[in-house]
Amino acid sequence: MKNQQNVISWVAQIVAAVILAQTLFFKFSGAMESVDLFTKLGVEPFGRYAAGTMELVTVILLLIPKKAWLGATLGVFVMIGAIFSHLLVLGIESEGDGGYLFILAIITLICCLTVLYIHKRDAVLFIKVTF
Repeated sequence: MKNQQNVISWVAQIVAAVILAQTLFFKFSGAMESVDLFTKLGVEPFGRYAAGTMELVTVILLLIPKKAWLGATLGVFVMIGAIFSHLLVLGIESEGDGGYLFILAIITLICCLTVLYIHKRDAVLFIKVTF
């Protein structure tokens, strides 16, 4: 059972990290699609750089076994922000992408929630030691 959970966790960690990592180039390079999205949100360029930085930290933490729960937690919050941005401002389909970015945000959220569930013991232990 533990080995199966490890495999599921690693698959979810890698899927989330790959999805997040592929968007970093667009955010940090100032790609027109990314600039347009953050302009619609009214937070260009600061929001684009802040989101990219948070996503980069999330990717790094997801790939460190002892910190995967922390990366998953950050990823959940980042993806909730992305999903609400799509639902409230951008629309599910943005810039004619057929909902691709929205679907990737949902997949990433599910992956991060899966990792967080599998590693919930680490998160609870951290909270108990900290507080």
